[in-house]
Amino acid sequence: MKKKLIECVPNISEGRDLKKIHAIANTVTTVAGIKLLDVDPGKATNRTVITFVGAPEEVIEAAFLLIQKAAELIDMRKQSGEHPRFGATDVCPLVPIANISMEETANYARILGKRVGEELGISGYYYENAATSEDRRNLATVRSGEYEGLKEKFSKPNWQPDFGPTVFNAQVEKSGVTAISARDFLIAYNVNLNSTSTRRANAIAFDIRENGRLKLKNGEKVLDKNGNPQRIPGKLKAVKGIGWFIEEYGIAQISYNLTNISITSMHEAFYETTLSATNRGLRVTGSELVGLVPLQAMLDAADFYLRKQQRSLGISEKEKIKIAIKSLGLDDLKPFKPEERIIEYVMNAAAPKKLIDFTVADFAEETASESMAPGGGSVAAYVGVLGVSLGTMVANLSAQKAGWDAQWESFSDWAVKGQKYKNDLLFLVDEDTQAFHKIIEGFRLPKTTTEEIEIRKEAIENATKYATEIPYKVMETAYKSIEVMLAMLQHGIQNSLSDGGVGVLCAKTAVTGAYFNVKINAKDIKDREFAKEILAKAANIYQKTCQLELEMMAIINEKLDL
Repeated sequence: MKKKLIECVPNISEGRDLKKIHAIANTVTTVAGIKLLDVDPGKATNRTVITFVGAPEEVIEAAFLLIQKAAELIDMRKQSGEHPRFGATDVCPLVPIANISMEETANYARILGKRVGEELGISGYYYENAATSEDRRNLATVRSGEYEGLKEKFSKPNWQPDFGPTVFNAQVEKSGVTAISARDFLIAYNVNLNSTSTRRANAIAFDIRENGRLKLKNGEKVLDKNGNPQRIPGKLKAVKGIGWFIEEYGIAQISYNLTNISITSMHEAFYETTLSATNRGLRVTGSELVGLVPLQAMLDAADFYLRKQQRSLGISEKEKIKIAIKSLGLDDLKPFKPEERIIEYVMNAAAPKKLIDFTVADFAEETASESMAPGGGSVAAYVGVLGVSLGTMVANLSAQKAGWDAQWESFSDWAVKGQKYKNDLLFLVDEDTQAFHKIIEGFRLPKTTTEEIEIRKEAIENATKYATEIPYKVMETAYKSIEVMLAMLQHGIQNSLSDGGVGVLCAKTAVTGAYFNVKINAKDIKDREFAKEILAKAANIYQKTCQLELEMMAIINEKLDL
């Protein structure tokens, strides 16, 4: 069964005392299975965003300990800061990351709240998907009045806390209250201005945020028929925003919460803000991420600006990250380190080194060593990587060729295809070696009893089948990748004919080498029907690849008039 993962992003009302901040954040690392991803303090806001991830039960325990520690070390009677707040642990949202529904996540949020109320005596409210009523879904509504308004809030029957004490006692006075939720992935995102004016920053925030601004007439609020203030909606949905002045940087910012990045992305918020700022005589100088960001959000931003520039989208992930950082100005105030700010990169930081992470020289040395892996299968896959990389290079060069502007999108599409084939083959480089290791693991299983012998036989058989399927997948992928090289031979830059030709030859080598691996592994499979079927499919791919090689030779000979 796939492991369920929840991300927890508590915001604590302390951003200046690093000793306190780390004491609070490090409580989560005492829980086995929890990975602390990020601790992002803000001096001016006097607030720190902490991010950690783990299985649901582990996350609940870690969040409970963090809330307990924050209540111990933060005295809300003495706290002040730019950011709205009403508790030592101001908010504690749970975010479904993998193999868990929003409904399940909301149930865990309520389990956490119940523990916090009963065991710590800390009051609080559920919001967003964990809310007990519709009028408590919005965090801004729940937090209205902030810490200073809590005593009055507790006195109102319709604002009794969802958990913990219902009276404003000494504990509540010191720790404040905590808002707990289950929500979609939220990006806390600040856009920097060449101004110190909070009023101007707020004006832009009102242009952009979904809630917009109050409708005024002669300086007075315009009311609807029910007596409620009318509003002029902002440009973007699922966006909250306010303007503020950050003394630490000496600039005004628009501080956004992008509450659903599938509705409004980071780059859309940035782009619309630049337009609004320009219309108001201001200039956006860059932006700032608070906490972590999903990889896809960065790649989407890069693609957005590549399209604006009419450049090929089929470039490497590493290059796209650079473009996203520069386009959004994420390094305007301080260096932006992808390995520390992108969730997937942080999660993979402690993962064992893969073959594809080796330098070219180290890969060769590892192959030449006494170890049996990597072997021919991994090398065949990597030769396929090199082949389609050449085809992708020609597509990218063709997309930028002077005078070919009308065709840039078509070449970009081919480059994107090439990148997909390349990434699939890169995965297979390591997977072929992993498949070999699975066979070795099978042979190492005990065989002292009849039951153990049967388990061992089944494990070896399944591992051998898998070790045959992986090189077959290499064959299939390398064969399909040839479409990129043939398209470039026909329509791409003609000075790169040799590059396309070498690409096809590499793909042919990958197919042939992987075919050898299919055959050598298939001979040991006991299920002969399975073996016959995969061998027949492999032979068919090999024959079709040989035909494509002949096509490549014919194209090159014709175009070079040989």
